[in-house]
Amino acid sequence: MNIIRKLLLPIVPIYFMVTWLRNKLYDLGIKKSKSYKFPVICVGNLSAGGTGKTPMIEYLIRLLKDDFKVATLSRGYKRKTDGFQLANTTSTADTIGDEPFQFYTKFKDSVIVAVDANRQTGIENLQKKKPNVILLDDAYQHRKVTPGFSVLLTTYANPFYKDIVLPTGNLREPRSGANRADVIVVTKCPKGLSLNEKSNLVKRIRPEKHQHVFFSTIDYSNTVIATDKTERIENLSPFTLVTGIANATPLVNYLNAKNLNFEHLNFKDHYNFTLNDIENLEQKDVIVTTEKDYMRLKQFESLKPKLFYLPITVTIDDSNKLNALIKEFVRP
Repeated sequence: MNIIRKLLLPIVPIYFMVTWLRNKLYDLGIKKSKSYKFPVICVGNLSAGGTGKTPMIEYLIRLLKDDFKVATLSRGYKRKTDGFQLANTTSTADTIGDEPFQFYTKFKDSVIVAVDANRQTGIENLQKKKPNVILLDDAYQHRKVTPGFSVLLTTYANPFYKDIVLPTGNLREPRSGANRADVIVVTKCPKGLSLNEKSNLVKRIRPEKHQHVFFSTIDYSNTVIATDKTERIENLSPFTLVTGIANATPLVNYLNAKNLNFEHLNFKDHYNFTLNDIENLEQKDVIVTTEKDYMRLKQFESLKPKLFYLPITVTIDDSNKLNALIKEFVRP
C-alpha cells in the first residue's frame, strides 16, 4: 500500500457509509431495481479489478453456448463510443472495449456481444435478439438490475475478507456485499490447494446457507498466438512482455518459473497505448502480451509481425457442481 493511500485512510469511513447506505436503500426497495423473467447472470467482484472476470465470463460462454443462445453485456470500459453498441464485423477495442472485443473475436459465431453503461437499457436492447441467457460482465455494483444469479470473484492472494473499502483498500463496497452472491469463486489459487486450506478459506469467507464456494486456478498455454501463426513460448525467448492488466504478478511468476528471458513493460489496466508507446515497441524484436492487451495492440500494423498473446483458461474445482448450478438456473 503506497503512502498516498495510507494518508487517505480518514476518507474510508465516509466511503464505507455512502456505499453501505446505497446498498441498504436498494435492499429495502427504496431505490428501485429491475429484475427479469429470463435468466440474467452477473459476474463481478467487490474489489477494484484483477479477480479474473474475463476468464470467468469465457468459462460460462463455453459452458452454455452449445445448448443456449448466449449474450454478454459489458460496460465497455474506456471505449470511444457512447450508449448501446452491438458487436459486429466492424467493431474494435475502441468501439466496444477490449474485453467485449475479445469475447466477440473468440465467440462471434455463437454469442451476441453488446456494451452499454446502463445495464437496464442494454438488457432491453438485447431482448430484441431473444437470447436464452444474458451474462452481465462486471455488474455486481450495478444495483439498478437484480440478476437472477450472481457469481462473485475474489482472489486467493487478496480475498475480500482481508480488505477494506477504497481509497485505502481495494473494495468498491463493504464486505457485507458478498451476501448478495449465489456463488463465490476464489480465483488464481495455487495448484494443489489442500482440502484443509480450502476448508479454512471457506470458514474465513463465512458463506450464507444459500451460497456455494468454489476454487479456481489459472492455466496458461504453452503456446503463444499471433495473427497468422502459433509458437511455443520457449522458442521466443528473449522477448518483451507487455501488460496492461490490473495484476500481472501471476503471469510474471509463471514466466519466471519457466526460466524465460524477458523484460516486462507494465502499464495500467485498460491502458490506451500512445504513439510514443508504439514507437518504443516497434524497436523490440518480439512482444508477448495478454489476450486483452492484444485486442488493443493488433490494430498497429507495424507490431503484427512480432506480436504474440498468451491464452489462459480457468480450471474450477468441483466444476460439475458449478456447471449443474448454472445450467439448472438457465434451463427453463
